[in-house]
Amino acid sequence: MSEPTHILHITERSLWEAARARGTYEMSTRGRTLGEEGFIHCSTRDQLPRVAAFLYGSDGPGDLVVLVVDPGRLDAEVRYEAPEPGGEEFPHVYGPITVDAVVDVEEWV
Repeated sequence: MSEPTHILHITERSLWEAARARGTYEMSTRGRTLGEEGFIHCSTRDQLPRVAAFLYGSDGPGDLVVLVVDPGRLDAEVRYEAPEPGGEEFPHVYGPITVDAVVDVEEWV
């Protein structure tokens, strides 16, 4: 599989705003930090709708944004890994996402 130019991470706007003030984003997934999980869960554009439905469904916060991350701007390693052997591979960022690696922030509707 060829790696996409950008990888995506869906999150709550308030968490992104706090990260902008700190300079790094360090939430792995809904309710779990990078420190707890060991990496930040990301997705490709095609994977994003399924990931959003799985994480947030209809009961999630209404103010979600999608961080568009340029892997070339990251200080951390990106690995494509499957949750189970032979499964679909997702991009995982093994360290904080610096705010300058986020090249766009999209509304999630």
